[in-house]
Amino acid sequence: MTDGGRRQRRAFIGSFTAAGGPGVVVAAVDAHSGALTVLSSADGVPDPSYLALASDGDTLYAVSETAEGAVASYRVNGGKPEPLGPPVRLGSAGPTHLSLYAGHILTADYGSGSVTAVPVRPDGTLADRPSGQLRHTGSGPHELRQQGPHAHQIQPDPSGRWAVGIDLGTDSVLVCTLDDGRPALHREIALRPGSGPRHLAFHPDGDRAYVLNELTPTVTVCHWDAERGALKPLAEIPVLPGAPAGDAAYPSGIVASTDGRFVWTATRGEDVLSVLAVEGDGLRLVGTVPCGGHWPRALAESGGCLYVANERSGDVSWFAVDPATGVPRRGGSIDVTAASCVVFD
Repeated sequence: MTDGGRRQRRAFIGSFTAAGGPGVVVAAVDAHSGALTVLSSADGVPDPSYLALASDGDTLYAVSETAEGAVASYRVNGGKPEPLGPPVRLGSAGPTHLSLYAGHILTADYGSGSVTAVPVRPDGTLADRPSGQLRHTGSGPHELRQQGPHAHQIQPDPSGRWAVGIDLGTDSVLVCTLDDGRPALHREIALRPGSGPRHLAFHPDGDRAYVLNELTPTVTVCHWDAERGALKPLAEIPVLPGAPAGDAAYPSGIVASTDGRFVWTATRGEDVLSVLAVEGDGLRLVGTVPCGGHWPRALAESGGCLYVANERSGDVSWFAVDPATGVPRRGGSIDVTAASCVVFD
């Protein structure tokens, strides 16, 4: 689809097919309002909960968040996502996140506490099998959630030199490289015991990182040294104005604004988006607004708007952001059953 000779911006939405989701959804993005319109979907892989788009915008990758664990690739330069061969089995359990790094797909495998690498061929298709796997070790003080490692996210740092992984089960951030196609540990950074880190967002300047904690509703502000591949925790900032009632607040997504002035987070249970202002090396909680649905699993920014995948209410909502305050204002939503993530080309 084109707009004045240019390809119209698109959103790609993941969902849990086991809960009735349509699989991978493609939506058009209105250039003025940021509103979404569903174009097509594909259900060729079970539970494609997280997606990553190649830099050319023509190939999309999805994890299959199942007990067996797999990664799939799609060609998305037409009207509907077209599978590029069968899903590749990972030999790991419950992958929750993936990213492109150094010619490979890396997956964070929650169930097995590992990072798995799958080579990407020059045409964008995946190799038949993984090239290597790094298994985390350790545990944390939370008796139910931290009995062992639970890798939750893996992404390249802004310099592209390192792959940075977040492990909820061990309260740690792992800085990795690839050694002949195998993920290798460069450095492990301990965070506060029991914090349960889930996702990380880098400041656009590349010298700060913000780690969102799931087991306590906070963000750990860190200094990032790309030269050494080193992360230094500086402070821990609450994302809610008061303590939640009982064990009922589960932070999920985090985004740093492209201008570097704000950080936004989503919290399930409380069902809110938090606005944090960047002040020097720190953050200040500005306030919260409703997320537009129930159980916001993922958060993304594109074109001056915020987008929230609300898993249990089955929708993706969009918000216009006040450029002065960073406060989001809801614009609308589309129905996507069991929505789990949204990414943009």
